[in-house]
Amino acid sequence: MAFLPSILPGFGLEGGVVVITATRIFANGAIAALALLSAGCSIVPATGPQGSAVLKESEGGERVAVPYALVKVTPEVVRVLGRYAPRLSMAFADRTPPQAFRFGVGDLVSVTIFEAAAGGLFSSENGLRPGNFVTIPNQAVNESGNIAVPYAGEVRAKGRTPAEIQADIVNALKARALEPQVVVALAQQNTSLISVLGDVRQAGRFPASQSGERILDAIARAGGTVGQGHDIWVSLERKGHRASVPFGALLYEPANNIYVLPNDVIYLYNQPQTFVGFGAAGSSSTTTAISVGATGGSSTGGQGLYRFDAWRLSLAEALGKLGGLNDSLAEPSWVFLYRGETCEVASKLGVDCSKFAGPIIPIIYNLNLRDPSGYFLAQNFEMRNKDVIYTSNAASVETTKFLVFLRTIMATANDPIVYSTNAYILRNTSRQ
Repeated sequence: MAFLPSILPGFGLEGGVVVITATRIFANGAIAALALLSAGCSIVPATGPQGSAVLKESEGGERVAVPYALVKVTPEVVRVLGRYAPRLSMAFADRTPPQAFRFGVGDLVSVTIFEAAAGGLFSSENGLRPGNFVTIPNQAVNESGNIAVPYAGEVRAKGRTPAEIQADIVNALKARALEPQVVVALAQQNTSLISVLGDVRQAGRFPASQSGERILDAIARAGGTVGQGHDIWVSLERKGHRASVPFGALLYEPANNIYVLPNDVIYLYNQPQTFVGFGAAGSSSTTTAISVGATGGSSTGGQGLYRFDAWRLSLAEALGKLGGLNDSLAEPSWVFLYRGETCEVASKLGVDCSKFAGPIIPIIYNLNLRDPSGYFLAQNFEMRNKDVIYTSNAASVETTKFLVFLRTIMATANDPIVYSTNAYILRNTSRQ
């Protein structure tokens, strides 16, 4: 230990031992820090995965809980998604106006029979009854689908038009009546109804119009929506098949306003469209969002739950609601949108669906906003209800976090040296 006084003049053996012990602690701390460095930046806090990890794991890297496909946002991808946006015109193949009215079981039928002269089967010779015709009391189409006509018997009515029923009655009576003519009319429509339910002013069942009417016409007959409509969805159920679109899609995309058919069920319900933002979103001065629930409210940007507050929202508008990218944290080329797509859509995007189980394919869309044209793509990329936007931190941010963490470890190891050295110097000074 003879070398200690030359290193620390005035220090004795005891002080040298303290310094050596502290130095060993410092060395051990440095070794531990190097070990942490070799483990990467996963030990520091973060709001989500690094963008490089999202790209790597999609290419068969580390195993993930849910396999997903990564799709880079390009003009072609935007065009494909635009073609396959939810539309009633695509969900229902039958978009033609309803055909001629046909009677159903329960409909009330009016039948009037005319003859060419008095003295016929249904007319009187003594003129006690004016006119050469008779009107049969209204009757409902029975469970067998028939109506009864005197001297003609049971006549089939279910699924037939008035003209078809008239022809059958004339054929049955022409051998007995004087040049019979028949008028068949609908007295009361109890079938072929359209149901309009939910958030309308006068929900109910309405007779289907023989001239043909569209969804908005049916909603208007029910008194219209109870609100402004941007949070209202319209669901159409037809023959066991159901599809839904925002109410605004009926107004601004006329192709969605298809014809309604008898026995359709239209249901209007209020469900605000929302999306969630995570990661490096919001300006550096506003990094916390006011979470917005179903009851509404405004946000100040940052991570959180956001409402569309419109029937349609673009990705650019959604990023604007988040407050944009945080220029102190975000990597513009690592903007990700999480969504499930049908296998049909995924295959059009170039995804191999055979690698996934189930009809819905988890897809992460990657938007590169370092590319100046990326903002044009964001303007045309349509958001969907329940989408998730995640913006990854830049690699330099994670490195800075790790260096701060490493500095904390080094300072923790160095503090005993400083404290012991200061204490020893103070003690020796006081002895002198």
